[in-house]
Amino acid sequence: MPLEWEQVIVHSVDPAALGRWWAEALGWVVVHSSDDEFEIRPAPDRLPGLDFVRIDEERKAKSRLHLDFRPDDQEAEVARLVAHGARRVDIGQGDQSWVVLADPEGNEFCVLGQRRQ
Repeated sequence: MPLEWEQVIVHSVDPAALGRWWAEALGWVVVHSSDDEFEIRPAPDRLPGLDFVRIDEERKAKSRLHLDFRPDDQEAEVARLVAHGARRVDIGQGDQSWVVLADPEGNEFCVLGQRRQ
């Protein structure tokens, strides 16, 4: 029996605000919205998606899961995301080819450098 990857759940104190931020950052569409849940996908019928689910407490520790993105132009994409409200963060990565950013609720994600041929 094969498994299909449906979505990644992101706990959030404000699912709609964070979900809208990610939808705009990724150019994705909203497929579900309620008071406690906000789901986005690359297209309405395309998986996997990101599902932002309300949690009443602020994040207290480093995320155990984060997303990595590989753009065509790392420098331009980092600048775009920072202008959109992301912030650079230091999680002890040192001097690497990727850039660590955090979304408005502090969830870390990486913008990778150019793929090695």
